[in-house]
Amino acid sequence: MVDQYALGWILASLLALLTFYNLVVKNKNRNSSLENTTECVTSLATTNGECRSKNGVVDVIIVGAGVAGSALAHTLGKDGRRVHVIERDLTEPDRIVGELLQPGGYLKLIELGLEDCVEKIDAQRVFGYALFKDGKDTRLSYPLEKFHSDVSGRSFHNGRFIQRMRDKAATLPNVQLEQGTVTSLLEENGTVKGVQYKNTTGQELKAFAPLTIVCDGCFSNLRRSLCDPKVDVPSCFVGLVLENCNLPHANHGHVILADPSPILFYQISSTEVRCLVDVPGQKVPSISNGEMAKYLKTVVAPQVPPQIQDSFIAAIDKGNIRTMPNRSMPAAPHPTPGALLMGDAFNMRHPLTGGGMTVALADIAVLRNLLRPLLDLNDAPTLCKYLESFYTLRKPVASTINTLAGALYKVFCASPDQARKEMREACFDYLSLGGIFSTGPVSLLSGLNPRPLSLVLHFFAVAIFGVGRLLLPFPSPKRIWIGARLISSASGIIFPIIKAEGVRQMFFPATVPAYYRAPPVKH
Repeated sequence: MVDQYALGWILASLLALLTFYNLVVKNKNRNSSLENTTECVTSLATTNGECRSKNGVVDVIIVGAGVAGSALAHTLGKDGRRVHVIERDLTEPDRIVGELLQPGGYLKLIELGLEDCVEKIDAQRVFGYALFKDGKDTRLSYPLEKFHSDVSGRSFHNGRFIQRMRDKAATLPNVQLEQGTVTSLLEENGTVKGVQYKNTTGQELKAFAPLTIVCDGCFSNLRRSLCDPKVDVPSCFVGLVLENCNLPHANHGHVILADPSPILFYQISSTEVRCLVDVPGQKVPSISNGEMAKYLKTVVAPQVPPQIQDSFIAAIDKGNIRTMPNRSMPAAPHPTPGALLMGDAFNMRHPLTGGGMTVALADIAVLRNLLRPLLDLNDAPTLCKYLESFYTLRKPVASTINTLAGALYKVFCASPDQARKEMREACFDYLSLGGIFSTGPVSLLSGLNPRPLSLVLHFFAVAIFGVGRLLLPFPSPKRIWIGARLISSASGIIFPIIKAEGVRQMFFPATVPAYYRAPPVKH
């Protein structure tokens, strides 16, 4: 018996010794590997006009460091990828859009570990919208009851937000931010190998990586070879900043259903309110000869809520009036080995609903999850085939927000057509009903409930609600005719947008073969 105990003790001791040795050796190897990785990616060296890391390896080149590019750089860098970001101008941007982040977008910031980027920039919390029409107003709150108290929308200066994300990405040792202008993609036998760019001294350089992600924004000059860009410009925004102005509903975005099209107000700091006046078409009154100021004072100002009219006039008189075209472009990618499009370079929608950043951040989360299992990105054709699933997996969020933005803009614009007038009135009254009639559409708008089918049901519920109002209490042939045209008008608004998004990908993604793509296995 004693011999058995002694034998057991000896075997247990040997096993413990082997386990301890194995752990120590593995830990040493792991530390050595980490040191080598850090050493490889700390800096980039330039040799013969070619930009590479010390050992010649960069995993991903990102063109552009706006919201999408800087968020993507940090996300991939945090996962251990060696990232080289090339941005045309690394100084703080000054834009009049990209200033409202929906709650769904804030949840994506948390998922990506970037929620602290809305801190220390005087960002304002947003809890919903206030809708104004013909002297009436209604408040639409985000359905945030099931979320942590910190979850809400955020509004801020776009440039401050971008700088925070750039700074956070730059803290990672394996992320390199460089100022330069990318002039072209470098292709070889149909595969993108990297980019050619000019640095700040004007020197022509080449950078190489197995994957190049183009995030160079709405004015992208690189997307033409990676997608079929059908850009539409339905209107322009005229931007003003109102100072020391108290909005009628604190911490809410304000949408005025004006004639000819909507006006937006929202806080971008503790002392500033952004005003965006939508002007249909691609031509706006001239700012330089005073036509714009006259238009704003005579056409727009009388439709602004009385509480903020004085601040609105003061902002016009101050003269800092800016304009920007509103672009929409459905995602129509050409899957290309070695390259991918993201952000506004890839997909745009009317900015009325403030959904652009939410879509971009959701896309980054999808791409991050697809790339995580891959240790090697060098097999470009296989990687390209695998990443085709990205275009389907992104659809629930992207198509819901895109479709809603396009449809709401058309419904909210004034029209001489009686059926369109009835649709606009019905939409305002439907949302004013409260309960599911407001929380349903607002949850879609906010990115909290990205369900395309729910969007279509609510859209046609508005149309049927409008028809019901026409037919009660007594239908007449004229009212029946207007009701029929209302349904036809509603169909004419939403179905072309759905077609552009892709019916199958939008409503039946599980039937798309790419939906089931598994990560490639290296043999």
